[in-house]
Amino acid sequence: MPAAPPPRSLLFVPGHRPDMVAKVGRWRPDAVVVDLEDAVAAADKDRARDAAVEAVAGLDLPGTQVLLRVNPPGTPWWPDDLAAVAASRAAGAVLPKFDDPGPLEELRRWLTTSQRPEPLVIVGIETVAGVADSRALMAAGPGAAYFGAEDFVADLGGVRTPEGLEVLYARSQVSIAARLAEVPAIDQAVTAIGDEARFRADAEAGRRLGYVGKICIHPSQVALAHALYAPSPEEVAHAERVLAAAGAGVAAVDGEMVDEVHARMARQVLARRR
Repeated sequence: MPAAPPPRSLLFVPGHRPDMVAKVGRWRPDAVVVDLEDAVAAADKDRARDAAVEAVAGLDLPGTQVLLRVNPPGTPWWPDDLAAVAASRAAGAVLPKFDDPGPLEELRRWLTTSQRPEPLVIVGIETVAGVADSRALMAAGPGAAYFGAEDFVADLGGVRTPEGLEVLYARSQVSIAARLAEVPAIDQAVTAIGDEARFRADAEAGRRLGYVGKICIHPSQVALAHALYAPSPEEVAHAERVLAAAGAGVAAVDGEMVDEVHARMARQVLARRR
């Protein structure tokens, strides 16, 4: 069976909210992450874990990959999270604060079963160490990686701004490291959940940096991510014209010179069609 295409939308829902987990089918994200980490207070971790596993067992979502985000290694909840996600019906897991390949291998060992021979593990590059070592970390071969801007800035001791210049280097570094390792990269969250224009601008910037999808922290962001990470009809038509012309070597399309580099970009555009 061919691998599923990388998610355009990675929707996070709190693990202690089974009512929200049950509604995921309405929003049809490419992947949903039932979160046991940041979305859950320390006092509620054990209750949330049990609730999340039960909620995932009741999901039937064709076209949506269901994942559980565990707490980071070294926390008191890591061992129980591993056992729970392994016993769950989730297709895989999300490993946050990824800055050491060892826990990735441990998580894979727990997840791999005859029903889940190649579990999907998405890692979060969201610490200063993770960004600095991102090329080596990507070589461990996660199924995908996301850049977590909020945690990165907190770890850095910086200041988060709407313009995002404070994360531009790190955001670019993660995308470059992912590309070298042929790992799909998923872009940062937009926390202004009611600001559609800001989400659109941020997603378009992420596409320009090489990201293939977007973290979504509100259901309203899912459809936006799908629209923004799929090529428009105009982009598809242009790409087809470029490929048709590129067979003759250097040519002109829509008044611009194109060659093999442009043909490669055109093939990438067409590959993003769903």
